[in-house]
Order: sequence, then C-alpha cells, then structure tokens
Amino acid sequence: MAAGLTAPPVLSTPETHILSETVAPSVHDILSDEQLHTRYEISRTIEEIRQRRWKRIALQFPDQMLPHSARVYQLLARGLQADVQQPASKDQGTTSNGSSETVEVALSKLSIQDAEPVRLTILGDTSYGSCCVDEIAAEHVDADAVIHYGRACLSPTARLPVLHIYTTMDLDLGDVVESFQEAFPDPASKVVLTADVPYSAHVQRLLEELQQIGYINLHAASIVHDPSSAIPNRTVPTSVSSDASSLSGWSLFHISDPPTSLLLTLHSRMASIRIYPTNKIANSSTPSSAINLETSTSQLLRRRYALITSLTTVSTWGILINTLSVQNYLSMLSHIQSLISGAGKKSYLFVVGKLSPAKLANFSEIGGWVVIGCWESSLVDSRDFFRPIITPFELEMALMGDESRVWTGEWRADFQRVLEDAEKRRADGQQDGKNGLANVGTTDHDGEIDMDSASEDEPPEFDLRTGRYVSRTRPMQRSHLAVHSSSAISSSTQSSTALTRKSNGALISINGIASPAAEYLAQQRSWRGLGSDFEIKYEEDGAQEGDLIEEGRTGVARGYTIGEDESKT
Repeated sequence: MAAGLTAPPVLSTPETHILSETVAPSVHDILSDEQLHTRYEISRTIEEIRQRRWKRIALQFPDQMLPHSARVYQLLARGLQADVQQPASKDQGTTSNGSSETVEVALSKLSIQDAEPVRLTILGDTSYGSCCVDEIAAEHVDADAVIHYGRACLSPTARLPVLHIYTTMDLDLGDVVESFQEAFPDPASKVVLTADVPYSAHVQRLLEELQQIGYINLHAASIVHDPSSAIPNRTVPTSVSSDASSLSGWSLFHISDPPTSLLLTLHSRMASIRIYPTNKIANSSTPSSAINLETSTSQLLRRRYALITSLTTVSTWGILINTLSVQNYLSMLSHIQSLISGAGKKSYLFVVGKLSPAKLANFSEIGGWVVIGCWESSLVDSRDFFRPIITPFELEMALMGDESRVWTGEWRADFQRVLEDAEKRRADGQQDGKNGLANVGTTDHDGEIDMDSASEDEPPEFDLRTGRYVSRTRPMQRSHLAVHSSSAISSSTQSSTALTRKSNGALISINGIASPAAEYLAQQRSWRGLGSDFEIKYEEDGAQEGDLIEEGRTGVARGYTIGEDESKT
C-alpha cells in the first residue's frame, strides 16, 4: 500500500470520468448484399426458421463477424417479414397452392403462433469461447433457438436447438490442387480430405478435381456432430469404420489452420498431417505449400506430458467450468471430483467465465487446474498462468501412480470419450484413482475416519522432479471429535453450521467434518478483501474491518445511474 494513504482506495470509476478511449476499427471485408446472401446463407436460414417455426431467435456471431451482424439481421428480418406479408392469390376462390379451399377458410386454420412475428436478437459477446453455442446468453433474451455463425466446435448442446451457418469462405481451388500434388506425389496415396468448417463446402469439389488427375485412394470427409469420432466431427473411410486401427495407414490433408486440439488428437492416429494455409498474401502468384506440423506437434505433446508429470504431487486441484451448454458436462464434473477425492486430494469448483491469468491468480492455494469445456477450448496454453491448466484426460494420467503411467503418445480432447472409458473400467471391475493415498487415517467399523489416530497433515513426500519435500493436508473426512475439555462445544454426533475448534488439536470442523480449508482461511490467510486494512465502526456490531457499503453505478454504458439519483448519469 502506498505510503501516506489514510482512506480506503476508490473502488469505482469517478463520476466525471467518461469512456473517451478510441478503439481502432476492425478490418473486415466490405460485402454487397448478394455476397452476404451467399456467405451467410440467408435463404437457407429463412427456410429453416419457417420450417421449424422458431419465433425468438438469437444470432451468435464471433467477434470478427460482428461488423456484418447488423446487415445480416436486416436481410433476415426483411425475408421473414416478406413471408408474413405475402399477398393473397388473385383468385379469391382458391388458395395459392391451387386447392379449392377458400382463402377465408385457409386463414381461419392459421394458429396464433403462426401469426406471431419472429424476433431476432444479436448476441454481442459470448460467455465462454466463440466456437461454442452460448445457450446462457440466448436464455437471457428468452430465445427458443440459436443460429451460430462461423467456425464451431460442433459439441452437442444441452437445451436449445441450434442452426450452424458456417459462412462459406472463398478458396483458390487450383492452388489447393497444386499444393496437394506437392505434398502427395503418389496417386495411390491414401489421404483423407478435410477442411475447417468455413471451407468445408470446397472438399467435395477438391475430391473431384483430384480424381480427374489420377488419385484413387481419397476420402472426402463430411461434417458430423460427433467430437468423439476417430476424426473429430468428420466421417471416416468405410474401411476405418469396421477397423479403427486402420486409420493409422491414412494421411490427412486439411484446409485452413486447424485447432491445436485436433492436431494433438490425430498425431498418434494417422500416418501424417499436411495443412494448407488459407492466410495467403493477396496478389501473391506463388502457390501455397502444404505445411508439415509433425515435428512441432510432437514437441507440444512432449511438453504436455512434462506438464502432467509436474502435477503428480499437487494436493489441491481447482476445477474450472468453461461451459454451461456442452452436453454431459455435469457428468464430467462428478467424474473429476470422484477421481480427485479417490486419490486422497482436495478439489474446489470455480465458474469464472472466460479464463484469464488475473482471475486464476487470486487463488494461490490451488496447485493445478483442470478445465471442463468443449474439445477445442479445453486445451489452454498455460504459460501465462500462475498454475498449469490441463484437460480431464490429462488429469487421469496425473493421478495415476508412477508405475502405472505409460505415455503412448495418445491424446484426447473430448471428455465424452473419457466418460465412456471410465464407465468401461467400472464395468470391468477396475477402480479409478490408482494412486489413492494409503494411511489417510484409521478406519473404524462404521467406515469413518478417525482423525485422532493420524496427523492432520500427510507425511512429507520427496519429489524427484523438483528435488524438494512436498507436504499436504488431508482432505475433508468424517471424524469423531472427542471432547477433551469443557471448551469443546461440538462432536461428530451434533449437526451445526458453525465452525468449531478442537481444543488440543487445533482442528476446525463443519458438521463434524474436518476442514483444512476453513482452518487455512482462519489462521493463515491475512487478506480479507478490498479495504480490509481500514477499520470502520458500525453501531450494531461495534468495530469491524472493511469500508462502508455504498450503492454503486447501475445501467448500461450509454448512461449510468449513480445510486438512487437518476439525475447523475
């Protein structure tokens, strides 16, 4: 704290301050209405809305497409309004489809729901990653469906129906063919053709072009909503469907830069991977060469394995919820919690929205993080974070014993496959958490832990990777708290929400459960919040630490209300 500070710091923006910073305009394509119709598939979208009878629709755009969002909204609104205001047939005795039914009878059959106008809402920001469908923001505007634009992870959603518009991008097909011939000169090469979703419409055309020049063992992968498939969200050759191991004899040619999670997933499954870059410099006559990322992907896999081994002695894990819309994320949460508790370690649950180093640095007691998200966003580059962040698949490896952990080069991103493997192990009678701590405490005949027979802390363990001794506290366990003196006011048979202290063991418990976290907060954590260094007096409670609570600003950026005074905005 700065010297000479005699009052709590101002924790809100001064009332005289306005948002005067200028933001550089984003660079985006200037498209005509016809180009917008094609790229954003306006006609198809209107037809889908009409057939599914959606009435409240959320339009989700990634940040780079927001400049086009208003015009897309206008084109959709005009098309839907034209459907509502479609003029009646000139022949008043028949309907527009040529039947003998009168117009009055046809109109009488229209329901009130059909007559309700369609409401469109643009989602300006996403709660998590832009590749995921933001069902949370859509429910805030009471939407009954979401139209997602741009590249997507295609993870199954939990609540709302979704229409994906991939926004087809232009591609120089001749340049792609030349790049493919350079990467695979043998016409008999077995290659799977894929592309990022904005370029997926060009895959079939590329297949036809290559077949015309003599290539015979090609498979054009089409899009499927299945991240747990052998090639995530893509179909596989017929031979691979019957024998998954035969995928190792195929190579991959991918158009556009793929997500890193895709590269790590396919590195051990396919013979080779070639990437055609779509960020070619404009007006360049030099054909783009396919990029071989095998070396860099192998290095990244080795770094991930080193990261896993560095977390084997972590005693306190943080579980990050990075999605609220991907199907089965709650089942994955329960699985992770059981894994960590089965290994004799502690876990805490966090929902922080989009991840940032500043957010996670507030929890210095956490030794490692595991993130539950879609198969793309679960892979986080944690170099800028205070503690490493890993995936559920990597967590299972970190919790294994050193004698059981074998690195095969396999890597998975979709947690649905992790759940399936765990269910299979349970069916086979195997137990998760192979490195569960022994001698956590003496178990009595009721299956409860007698904390009096064991120390609150685990014996120090020497970590060969760091050359240091690592000590950790035990996780919360059911305990029988003996009454050693008259100052002991609770026992394991009593139910109370108050924190109590064991007189001779200095052990804090909640409802008879020993809580090392509560004891750490009470004894060792000195910082209690902003302004806690100042003392303020309340009439009813006497002296209390902290600052006076005042009502802050409310409203939106165009005009805030300060407290209850609406004149100050």
